[in-house]
Amino acid sequence: MSLIKSVATVGGYTMISRVLGFLRDILMASVLGAGPVADAFFVAFRIPNMFRRLVAEGAFSAAFIPLFARKLETEGKDIALEFAGHAMSILVGFLLIFSALFMIFMPVMMLLLAPGFSPDGLRFDLAVDFTRITFPYLTAMAIVALLGGILNVFYKFAAMAAAPILLNIILITCLLLGFGKTENFVGMLLSGGVALAGLAQVIFLVIACRRADIRIPLARPVVNKDVKRLFRLMLPGALGAGVMQINILVGTIIASYLATGSISYLYYADRVYQLPLGVIGIAVGTALLPMLSRQLRAGEDKTAMNSMNRAVELSMLLTLPAAAALMIVPREITSVLFQHGEFTAAASEATATALLAFATGLPAYVLVKILAPGFFAREDTTTPVIAGVLAMILNVGLSLVLIRYIDHVGIALATSLSSWFNVLVLFAVLRRRGHYAADARLLRRLVGMVVSAAVMGGGLVASQKFLADLFSDDLVLRISGLVALVAIGGLLYAIAILVTGAASLHEVKSMLKRRPKT
Repeated sequence: MSLIKSVATVGGYTMISRVLGFLRDILMASVLGAGPVADAFFVAFRIPNMFRRLVAEGAFSAAFIPLFARKLETEGKDIALEFAGHAMSILVGFLLIFSALFMIFMPVMMLLLAPGFSPDGLRFDLAVDFTRITFPYLTAMAIVALLGGILNVFYKFAAMAAAPILLNIILITCLLLGFGKTENFVGMLLSGGVALAGLAQVIFLVIACRRADIRIPLARPVVNKDVKRLFRLMLPGALGAGVMQINILVGTIIASYLATGSISYLYYADRVYQLPLGVIGIAVGTALLPMLSRQLRAGEDKTAMNSMNRAVELSMLLTLPAAAALMIVPREITSVLFQHGEFTAAASEATATALLAFATGLPAYVLVKILAPGFFAREDTTTPVIAGVLAMILNVGLSLVLIRYIDHVGIALATSLSSWFNVLVLFAVLRRRGHYAADARLLRRLVGMVVSAAVMGGGLVASQKFLADLFSDDLVLRISGLVALVAIGGLLYAIAILVTGAASLHEVKSMLKRRPKT
């Protein structure tokens, strides 16, 4: 399957999931606003998600997929699935014990993960209760990551990409059931929905594997040489693959010391820029890792280099206009998405300023997702962790300095700057090792993309002034104004990339065709 076909599959389902996620967050903003219950739930939701991205989707996927691809290419399907069975039994066993201990000592852990929450305050008590309910989500998602990783190696991307849709459907249902109820009840209902969504995704992936004739044998935990290598690779990968999640956690910790609502502002801003990140960056990275792993195992180094260049080209073609739009019209976006119900105009403005700061790092967040597989596919999880730790240290230092001047916006800006630093380190190491070099086509088209994004940005600034009257208190008018801005920006960018040669209709059509089987 071609890279763009794989990305389209993952990105399409991710788009559906993120749109439903926006609907979920709009309902959540309306029901919970940006008060103590919202802060507590976002912490409870973020903690198991952070561990999920570090351990399950981050470290585990980064280490497991190249090893599984090697087994599949050299020893066959049965041996590869036997290895997967041993890996799953050990990973799940460890996470069950880890989760049980974490839930028992949750008050102590909350002091470390949200130290700004007063132990005698409402936010602290709610966060402890909510996180105890949500934490089983971690173990469920570890199973999902393993099953999804196996499907991805076989170039079956749809099921894993579609699984998060279940989470959003379940949480939207919880919010609808919670209308008219107390905020505490809604928070408890949402926390239970998170745990239920984890179980639903496991069942969904098990069914998908069976339909693809992928049956993982249930095995007792055996620590053989392959499993030892897997967990040796996972250890540094826990930081390297999830550095952005660590940065977000650092931001949550620091934001807990700021005024009530700061965590919520950062959460809602994060949710907006996560849409292009998920549809573009995560989709490209998800498709690229198994492709690079199998190409390198087959000795196709030049093909792997070309795959990375095309991945950067495709991702920047879509990311640069998204970043420009988020920086130019953040207030219009947040006012339409969140400014209703309990979510005030002041909260919308605070969210918009954080969104602008996050958007400056959007291309960097996406590039990290593309450059990291260049290491993981070669079974190198150590180098990204070094870059990740350096970026994390920079993030903490910048956050502590910037919050003195621009409050919660400083946390978002620090995350962006540290992500750009991470990109520079990863790119420099890959280039020095001869594993990646931008080809002439990529460099030429990047120039066209930057020019096209600038043209689009200029058009948005002019249109923003012309349509300013639409962004009043009336929600329908605000929606109409935002739709008009999106249409104008999209049309200008489409024309500009064709004029500058950043893309061509013929190539897009040809790339969408499935490659002939050999």
